[in-house]
Amino acid sequence: MFSNAFTDKAVMAELVAKMLWEIKAVHFRADEPYKLSSGMASPVYIDCRKLISYPRIRSAVMDFAAATILREAGFEQFDVVAGGETAGIPFAAMLAERLGLPMIYVRKAPKGHGRNAQIEGHMPEGARVLVIEDLTTAGGSMFKFIDAIRAAGGIVDHGIALFYYDIFPEARGDMKSRGVDLHFIATWRNVLAVAREQALFDEKTLNEVEAFLNAPLAWSGRNGGVSALAAQ
Repeated sequence: MFSNAFTDKAVMAELVAKMLWEIKAVHFRADEPYKLSSGMASPVYIDCRKLISYPRIRSAVMDFAAATILREAGFEQFDVVAGGETAGIPFAAMLAERLGLPMIYVRKAPKGHGRNAQIEGHMPEGARVLVIEDLTTAGGSMFKFIDAIRAAGGIVDHGIALFYYDIFPEARGDMKSRGVDLHFIATWRNVLAVAREQALFDEKTLNEVEAFLNAPLAWSGRNGGVSALAAQ
């Protein structure tokens, strides 16, 4: 793993933001917003799945993920690492390897034939499971997998996202109220800070992105998207 100098939370966040820009996983488009699955209009879009195609970068990111979990959750808190179908699966495999733990993956729904399994791999009854996703907005998608694990007898107190939107202030509290501490490495604010530092976009675009991060639903409503939703 990296030295302590490179496992400082602020340093890890900045480095991951720079890595995402380098591999062109981040997109800003304020004049022609993206439409998210929630119906929100957004001037930002990120594709964390591109990380798997860059070995040196993905290795660094998984080192950071392991350091984040060990520092924030503890060293002997988990029995299994779980990834959600599909984006979480490769990251679960890599993080499980880093932590020396077994891995499982969770389907979005039972597969509908054979054993009709939703969880693939071996998860002992009462296993303490760490769930990983590539990104999360407010934890809604992560809970589809968490609920399935809990229903099958697993214990889930922690989840980690490599990238957390950090646009809904209540999101982490909502997850906490459902029994899960959310851990993450980088957020949109880290990405925006790098974009400003490196002057990657004009000032108008950067200001529009910041306006979205500060009030995402209001920005969405002004730009053709929904202005109210249950955050997903």
